[in-house]
Amino acid sequence: MTETRWVMPAEAAPHDRCFMAWPARPELWDGYADQARAEYAATANAIAAFEPVTMIAAPGQTARVRAACTAAVSVIELPIDDSWLRDSGPIFVLDEEGRRAGVDFRFNSWGERYLPYDKDAAVSEALLAELEIERIDSPLVLEGGSITVDGEGTLITTEQCLLNPNRNTRLDRAAIEDELRRTLGVETVIWLKWGHFEDRDTDGHVDGVCAFVRPGVVLAQTCDDPANPNYPLMAENLEILRNARDARSRALEVIELPQFAYFDLGDQRLMTSYPNFYLANGAVIVPIAEHPADEAALEILSTAFPDREVVGVPSRIVAYGGGGTHCITQQLPTAGRS
Repeated sequence: MTETRWVMPAEAAPHDRCFMAWPARPELWDGYADQARAEYAATANAIAAFEPVTMIAAPGQTARVRAACTAAVSVIELPIDDSWLRDSGPIFVLDEEGRRAGVDFRFNSWGERYLPYDKDAAVSEALLAELEIERIDSPLVLEGGSITVDGEGTLITTEQCLLNPNRNTRLDRAAIEDELRRTLGVETVIWLKWGHFEDRDTDGHVDGVCAFVRPGVVLAQTCDDPANPNYPLMAENLEILRNARDARSRALEVIELPQFAYFDLGDQRLMTSYPNFYLANGAVIVPIAEHPADEAALEILSTAFPDREVVGVPSRIVAYGGGGTHCITQQLPTAGRS
């Protein structure tokens, strides 16, 4: 019997809906829990203008979600520890007939940084059971924010994250690539070196520095300031991208996004990552920091995605929590042949 070949569609492909998770542990936000919920709700409502949104909420939290979100946001109650569904939730794939399944990678809370995480480790399987979608089990520790795909066999990740010994101690690069081929239909893996310098929570997720615009075209975070610690990191990533070939043997067109949005929150210096956007049906939902750099970044994204509406959503507190718009969302691709 021929084994089913599953492929993760590009994030720009049509979606049935978007999944998110409602902030579950107020203590993790150090007094900013209300602002975090407000930003999550603003993000959900922005996406819901383009596609349905389902918010996963801890038991007893439905009323709070309903009070903050529009009617286009539905709610499913499931046990959760945290609210970064891109990383803890399933990654959806399609077979050649357009049948849908969800890959349940292992989740270990970014190298066991935040405890406990047992509910988040189980939420992928629970959500797939709720949706009655086939589950594909994987022994690989992998978060959705650590990869970006073109839907044609190319995946980009970072060595800093996927080769980190706090994820997969017994798997080398070749074994990780083999598992990405089996579960996501990957043919070519492009290994960048780094996430951005400020990303200490996820060990350099690629969604903070690079994203596919469409097959053959990527958006890359760059840095023009030699005094910025990101300067050598982003330069090394850029060189790798410019010399890479994708699964179709194409050289990549690289759109540079040099803007950094630094701001102070309390006694912390933080940064909002513009490449950490969500591609909704017909839209790009972009984290913004209410910063002078926002306008130029949104203009670059408007040029990169001329057929999509670019919508900025306030994300300072999400950045404080360690992520951006992409980190708190997960798309459900439309089933059926494209």
